[in-house]
Amino acid sequence: MPENRLWERVERKGATMKEACQQREYVHKKYVYFVVSLSFFMALLGQPWGAVAKPASPQADADVLVAQAVLAYEEERYEAAQDLLARALELDPQDVRGLYYSGLTNLALKQPDKAVQALEAAGQLSPEDANIRYQLGVAYFSAGKFDQAAPIFEDLYKTDPQRENLGYYVGFNRYRQKNYKEAAEAFEKAKIQDPNLVQLSHFYRGLALGVMGMSEEAAAEIRTARQTQMVSPITGTGLLRLGDVIATGQPVTSQKRLKAQISLGGYYDDNVAINPNPSRDPFAETLRSRKTTSGGGIANAFFDYSFLQKGSFEATATYGFLQTYNANNDLDRFNFQNHQVGVNGFYRGTVFNMPFQWGLHYTYDYLFLNMTGFLSRHSPSTTFSIAGPTIELPLLGKMANLTTFIGRYQVKSFFGEFGDFDSRFISQFRDGYNAMGGLLHVFRFAEDRFLIRLGYQHDNESTSGTDFSYVGNRLQVGGQVGLGWGVTVRYDYDIHWRDYKNSQSLFVDDNLNNGTRRRDIEQTHFVQISKQLSDHFSVSAQYQRIREDSNIPVYDYTKNVYTGLVTWVY
Repeated sequence: MPENRLWERVERKGATMKEACQQREYVHKKYVYFVVSLSFFMALLGQPWGAVAKPASPQADADVLVAQAVLAYEEERYEAAQDLLARALELDPQDVRGLYYSGLTNLALKQPDKAVQALEAAGQLSPEDANIRYQLGVAYFSAGKFDQAAPIFEDLYKTDPQRENLGYYVGFNRYRQKNYKEAAEAFEKAKIQDPNLVQLSHFYRGLALGVMGMSEEAAAEIRTARQTQMVSPITGTGLLRLGDVIATGQPVTSQKRLKAQISLGGYYDDNVAINPNPSRDPFAETLRSRKTTSGGGIANAFFDYSFLQKGSFEATATYGFLQTYNANNDLDRFNFQNHQVGVNGFYRGTVFNMPFQWGLHYTYDYLFLNMTGFLSRHSPSTTFSIAGPTIELPLLGKMANLTTFIGRYQVKSFFGEFGDFDSRFISQFRDGYNAMGGLLHVFRFAEDRFLIRLGYQHDNESTSGTDFSYVGNRLQVGGQVGLGWGVTVRYDYDIHWRDYKNSQSLFVDDNLNNGTRRRDIEQTHFVQISKQLSDHFSVSAQYQRIREDSNIPVYDYTKNVYTGLVTWVY
């Protein structure tokens, strides 16, 4: 009957929900509309199905609601489907079809724990139904309960090894259990339609073959796996950090209402793709074969307009733009463009005869990779700066002091990640927030011709996925000196210790031991030499080195970027 075909079709939904919706058959949709229309018609007549002159039963009403929910689910109106199913299950808590679709809907909404509850209940009512058992395995997998999912998938694999996407789950669980030979066989024989799972199957098969010593076959699988435009968590981490530091420099200061700075230049980057450092990890070693060096162009602009100046108060609006272009066409997917808008409010005064400035700030920035959305960030923050007393020092002369306290809350949303396409990889979600507090002190000599900076920050990042939540501590030191003839030299050093809160689920340590907690030490060196040519023009040369030390080999990398810029200031 048509309903059975519907169940068979939606069974595939847990792995390829969006694709299944786009490819649904006309006869299937016609059937669902028929059920809904007939149910409403009979309800208007006050009759249940197949019985005349009897009042509608709760079970019949539940059938109507489930039929409506099926239609909403197929049209990807998951919240509406969830509401209809909740109402149906209140009327008939043992409606197997309602429980089944409740599980699928919760998977679509990335709520695997709720999906598990619904599908466990459906499985108790219909223990022999292979579709329910498969989707329960998917729900366990999505919730990170791999040990509960494994026996379900293995039992199904014995009787139906060609079930769509089943081979991937069997292979993954065998890989986790270090049954590398059997895992590789399952990945090889898997029937997979979901392109994300196709990529991951090649990825894990490559890892398994690498452990087995089949290096050439492993490298071929990894090459196949990385033929995608999706930015992995490995690459994304390095790109995000580079985007934060590549435009590092001194902001323009002026008493004008409108301030502007535009820079154009070129760069050479020796690790655009964030290839890992040498290690014994087979997957990290295969990544090292990727092309990763490129020259390129860079454009950077910043505008600041003071739209309110009234006594001790000032308010400004800002806009920043950053664009990079890799000349190596093999790396054009790593070209990034960032737009940042902001509004700032300041109050200035004195306390104990010391000048201070209190600021409230909000910025929003959106980062594109190859003109595809990658990241957006909302960043409200507050700063309090106070100019301490001037101290007379032997030999060094007068030393002024400026201390700034910083508090920031940042909300991040990433796009195009594995978890966005497949709820089974929710551990990889980097969406979340970062709360940071710290201070920066500047020692000022010779009327600011010589500066020494010292700072500390503590931050706590909590993400939707367990793999990227951490507690961090950052130390910042630096200095700047004016050499005369308009030449200024600046150096900054930043070291960030990150202790991740949870065991890693996707990548493992050198010995392929599951359950490893990631620990990183990221060091960034920044050197800039600038020459003032006139009141409006200057040139500068920059060098940035990022060294990420991680106990997870794929996150351990080194990056060097050399940049030359011409800057116009208004």
